[in-house]
Amino acid sequence: MDSLVKILLAEDEPALGQIVKESLETKGFHVLFCKDGVEALEMYYKEKPQLLVLDVMMPKKDGFTLAREIRMQDEHIPIIFLTAKSQTQDVVEGFTHGGNDYLKKPFSMEELIVRIKNLLHQINNDEAGEVKIGEYSFMFKQQTLQYKIEDPIKLTHRETHLLYHLNNNKNNVLDRSIILKKLWGDDDFFNARSMDVFISKLRKKLKKDENVQIINVRGYGYKLVC
Repeated sequence: MDSLVKILLAEDEPALGQIVKESLETKGFHVLFCKDGVEALEMYYKEKPQLLVLDVMMPKKDGFTLAREIRMQDEHIPIIFLTAKSQTQDVVEGFTHGGNDYLKKPFSMEELIVRIKNLLHQINNDEAGEVKIGEYSFMFKQQTLQYKIEDPIKLTHRETHLLYHLNNNKNNVLDRSIILKKLWGDDDFFNARSMDVFISKLRKKLKKDENVQIINVRGYGYKLVC
């Protein structure tokens, strides 16, 4: 059992939580099921899971608060929010508090399992070190970008995280408001201008491969195409 991927599931609806737990266990995961945010935080420190599935509306400590506290300890653990909320602002808030993905109730177990596997696959790629972006090699932990066999160039912390999120959404639009709140803390005008500057810097560093582009999708966000 210790060799299985540990998933911390926090859900205050016992029937739903048990269904999710049993479904994930049939797929080979080790599920730690908690019924409120306080219990989940204690379980996180005790068991050190590899992925979190958190209901947003929970007693004692809600999912957003729980995620924010865990993000202070671990910047990279994948977090999926489960919620009955469906407004765009709720989705944005979820990403702002450190979420990687957001699943609205009711949902299918098949969809949850696919999203879990996708996030785990991304983490495994990051831990492997090198990520290919066209003819470039991107090293997240080292904060470097290398074109073919040339010397690596150093990226700033914010360039690194911005490129990381663009690459994770490769060939899809990265929502401008979500990434601003995630990396800058607010999507106001001045932060938006700052983000534009960092996008321009990344474009210059990626210009040696003409098949790699960061496209501005007006009114929505950016797309890394390669």
